[in-house]
Amino acid sequence: MNEVEARLSELGIILPKAAAPVASYVPTVESGNILFISGQLPFIDGELETGKCGEDRDLSDAQAAARACGLMLVAQMKAALGNLSRIKRIVKLGVFVASSSDFTDQPKVANGASDIMVEIFGDIGKHTRSAVSVPVLPLNALVEIDAIISFE
Repeated sequence: MNEVEARLSELGIILPKAAAPVASYVPTVESGNILFISGQLPFIDGELETGKCGEDRDLSDAQAAARACGLMLVAQMKAALGNLSRIKRIVKLGVFVASSSDFTDQPKVANGASDIMVEIFGDIGKHTRSAVSVPVLPLNALVEIDAIISFE
């Protein structure tokens, strides 16, 4: 068992199955030693987390959804690379939060995904990030997150 897999076990994390695309795109693309991961949606216990932060969902709901997106990103990394020990750096997360016009805590929502990357990968999990509000996401998802990863 490699170091990242051992850390997942230590944290009691079982990765979800990497989600299949819901439209005309691929989940990941490798270019050189960079892996681009399409936006992942938040599934918790097999159910899509839906709604809008600041309307029918609160900050803690959205943070949990962002964490779920983060775990799906890791599942996509494993599916694409076969071995999580190949990851050299989580380079960037792009976080999209379905939120009302007066909700301004998108960075706090994004911490749900950022924190899990550091918990799993340690220092190489520290990354750049954007966190933006959108009026609606595909399938009425609460959060969607894409990523750029470097690997060997």
